[in-house]
Amino acid sequence: MKTVRKIFTNKKGATAIEYGLIAALIAVAAIAAMQGLGNQLKTTFNNVSSGMKG
Repeated sequence: MKTVRKIFTNKKGATAIEYGLIAALIAVAAIAAMQGLGNQLKTTFNNVSSGMKG
């Protein structure tokens, strides 16, 4: 019975899972932000390139 109680009172695994979920959320947000920034940079460089040709 003590072993069962020990398993249920151990919170290290739950904390590790929470940190993993937070890291995954931050990664998804960073990827989304970088994609938006990448599209803006692409547009800017295309405009500069078109301006230099003309």
